[in-house]
Amino acid sequence: MARKSRTTSTFSLSFLDIMSCGLGAAVLIFLLLKHVVDGPAVITDPKSLAEANLLEEEIVQGEEQLARIRNTISDVSDETVTAQGLARQISDDLEQLKNQIDDETPESVVDAAGLQARISQLEQQKRALENTRISGSKAYEFSGDGQRQYLTGIRMSGRNVLVLVDSSASMLDDTIVNIVRRRSLPEVVKNQSPKWLRTKAIAQWVIANLPLQSDFQILSFNSTVTPVIDKQANTWYRVTDRVSVAKAVQGLDSISPNNGTNLQTAIETAMNMRPLPDNIFLITDGLPTLARGSATTGSIDGRERMNLFYKSLESLVPNIPVNTILLPLEGDPYAAGVYWYLAQASNGSFLTPARGWP
Repeated sequence: MARKSRTTSTFSLSFLDIMSCGLGAAVLIFLLLKHVVDGPAVITDPKSLAEANLLEEEIVQGEEQLARIRNTISDVSDETVTAQGLARQISDDLEQLKNQIDDETPESVVDAAGLQARISQLEQQKRALENTRISGSKAYEFSGDGQRQYLTGIRMSGRNVLVLVDSSASMLDDTIVNIVRRRSLPEVVKNQSPKWLRTKAIAQWVIANLPLQSDFQILSFNSTVTPVIDKQANTWYRVTDRVSVAKAVQGLDSISPNNGTNLQTAIETAMNMRPLPDNIFLITDGLPTLARGSATTGSIDGRERMNLFYKSLESLVPNIPVNTILLPLEGDPYAAGVYWYLAQASNGSFLTPARGWP
């Protein structure tokens, strides 16, 4: 006997499919809504987004500034320790010399007088070091605007540090038109030109940040070379000698920018100094316009100025670092490239400072 087949209702299956799909859709919508609520809020307001970006930049800048301050504190501590060590060494030398004088016989009066002079010199150095230690770690204080005491990448050390300051007419302004206009002004007015004031401030900053055991000299150069201290080009002065530092500042104040730029004569004068400088700071705004024996009038193009620059380097003794601080000047496109080359060739540095520095 045949089995009777069971009939299936298509309506019941369709109803179950519809219910399952509806339930799945409801669950999916619930999950999506919950994810949006729990997720981070997205800032769509342009003003709020800009403020958030600004705050992030300020945080990064603050962290960088904090790192610089920590480095500066570390450098000051190191220099203070160095000053204390030098003071102790001078005290030991004084004691030794005094013992030698006590042991001298009447026949050696001349030697005793020499030792006494040496003692007086050491005592002066000791007093200078003690005064430096009391006031901080520098024999001359110069902070500039905003207490900018940090400078990355420039080697400040050296036993004999020479500062070459360009005092040509171009140091009066950044533009050719204003240079021509200011060049005919009285000397007192030219001395107050913003660019020249900044140049002198940079030279003071360099001296103020040299190590206490360094000697220094400042030479101003345009068409000729002029020592700023007592017109003595072949003399080195102690950084701890406050009188010499004050004379250097006064000497710079008495100079007015004039004439062209003869870098060749400046380097030759530096290479004739004894002892030779072991670190040179060159503060200028462009390539030279003069060389030894060249005419002081007439125009000169960029390539001719570049040739004068390379001619000036012929007398430079190898292995003496030259750190160039290049100020802005209109119409001298080759300057940055060739001074960067000088920094690489001499193992020195090249810096184009921000307008507000130092």
